[in-house]
Amino acid sequence: MCGFGGYFGSIRDAEALLARMIATIAHRGPDEQGTFVAADAGLGHARLSVIGIGDGQQPMSDVSGNLTIAFNGEIFNYLELREGLIAKGRRFRTSSDTEVILHLYDEMGEDCLSLLNGDFALAIWDHRRRRMVLARDRMGVRPLFYTNRDGVLYFASEIKALLQVPGVSADIDPIALDQIFTLWAPIAPRTAFRNIHELEPASVMIATQGQVTVKRYWHLDYPRRDAPSKLTNEDDAAEELQALLADAVRLRMRADVPVGSYLSGGLDSSLVSALAAGMTPLQLQTFSVTFDSAEHDESAFQTEMASALGARHRTIACQAGDIAGVFPEVIRFAERPILRTAPAPLYQLSGLVRQAGLKVVLTGEGADEVFAGYDIFREARVRRFCGRQPASRMRPNLFRRLYPYLPGLQQQSVEYLAAFFGAGNTALDDLLFSHRPRFKTTAAAKIFFSGDLRATLKGYDAAEELVSRLPQAFPLWHPLHQAQYLESSFLLPGYILSSQGDRMAMAHGIEGRFPYLDHRLVEFAARLPPEMKLKGLVEKHILRKVARHLLPSAIRERSKQPYRAPEARSFVGAGELDYISDCLSEASITAGGLFNAKAVAKLHEKCRTQPASGFRDNAAFVGILSTQLWQKIFTGQEASAARAA
Repeated sequence: MCGFGGYFGSIRDAEALLARMIATIAHRGPDEQGTFVAADAGLGHARLSVIGIGDGQQPMSDVSGNLTIAFNGEIFNYLELREGLIAKGRRFRTSSDTEVILHLYDEMGEDCLSLLNGDFALAIWDHRRRRMVLARDRMGVRPLFYTNRDGVLYFASEIKALLQVPGVSADIDPIALDQIFTLWAPIAPRTAFRNIHELEPASVMIATQGQVTVKRYWHLDYPRRDAPSKLTNEDDAAEELQALLADAVRLRMRADVPVGSYLSGGLDSSLVSALAAGMTPLQLQTFSVTFDSAEHDESAFQTEMASALGARHRTIACQAGDIAGVFPEVIRFAERPILRTAPAPLYQLSGLVRQAGLKVVLTGEGADEVFAGYDIFREARVRRFCGRQPASRMRPNLFRRLYPYLPGLQQQSVEYLAAFFGAGNTALDDLLFSHRPRFKTTAAAKIFFSGDLRATLKGYDAAEELVSRLPQAFPLWHPLHQAQYLESSFLLPGYILSSQGDRMAMAHGIEGRFPYLDHRLVEFAARLPPEMKLKGLVEKHILRKVARHLLPSAIRERSKQPYRAPEARSFVGAGELDYISDCLSEASITAGGLFNAKAVAKLHEKCRTQPASGFRDNAAFVGILSTQLWQKIFTGQEASAARAA
């Protein structure tokens, strides 16, 4: 894992610019740095050495000097690819996966991307063809951003590096903010920064003089709902899945340094940890977050699973005030406003891994998207069930079964449940049927937008833009697969893998690895019949079957408890930190121009006096505070000081 930046075009003081860019993302690669400058191109690199520690320095050029690469991530099947290349007569100077990419590109050009099993972002300067090639992994694990200035293409692993380019400014994109306050994340290639873009997952950009093209080299696809499945035997499917998952874990255990594992206490991370424990000659090291509040804490399950594995287990307690204490740093690394506090404990957790002396951890992220584990999938099934008999008073009671961890919901009436979840209110053929309640509830926080921001948006609808991005075959898929696509293609790369994943881990120089996002496993799961993933209201059915001989029954059979963290109450009350009242003051809100100062003041007071505020108020509070912090960090005095340094 690493960070890199670079440019394509003619600029002055290239070495100095690259040095500034890499200095801002040195946390991604604290082990060493390097630069490469040619006539019309330059690359800079900050390295976290995991594979080929002694000889994998970057930027790396081939023997001819015609190809130079800066690379962030890992190619997990590099040994197999290397053997194939050696059989063709290729000679290697290093033991790194980076050199494998150079040889593959030399043979196949950008078509080599289809052979890579990994999490990566890369830039290759192709001197012979005078072109710069940028690419990202299929699922969007590793980030890559770019902008154009005076005819020059600039790119980097994080946006803060691009802000070092003369003339590039940090201005909020109002459309992106509206998308965040509806969908939880901007729709790529849009980012929170106006005129700074994100290369979409599974995409390759080819820049030549006067032309830039972007194309996708992989697509997440599902079968037509009426197509007969070839995977009809559940036992056979579970056996194949177990083999794929075990191989995905095996590949991700490859490193020249020890590999640990996050352990939430749920099915996903426990299964990955169990497989990893059987593959390491050393005692597996596991890491967890605990909470003071019973509503969020899973420590009993974490302890049970760690004991079953014989792991060396470490925990970090996220106590009252901790989230508020680290939140400014969370926004600094996330580089965007967020509506949830969940990234903050993960920021703390990656710090714990760094303190333990590790650089690499496995995680269970991706299983919920790939195997239909989220409540939103079950909720959509119940809503469809209710929609077929909207007058039923029994069916809305099913919503209580979906959310046993939300005590307030258990006390609500049938009428409230039906209204809250929109049972029967959304057309069954709506392409966004599964997500309409979430989008509607989240978008309610936009009531706090200022009049000027509303005028700028002029009725813009983020959900409808999302519809315009759906693939042509989307209406032909099963409703569960439609919902899975929305999660996997938008929320997963836009928020889970970004704000909660790469950015929080790399803030401490930690590389997260995601076995469930191995593209072979993702493609296999997409072909599974929906009932093997969501059987009735039992989520991840096929994954539970795989786990039957690997996990304790208490872990294997427990209902999904989504990872959450305390929201608005983390910031208010006794000991409220000064930056919070400063960011939410009438003067700061008015100066920012994005929110209604009087409405925000009322919300702040409400959260102080009513700590059990609902989803809308929690999302609004966190969203407003994070947006104000974003402005302060990237456009205010802090930003000016950083540029002057």
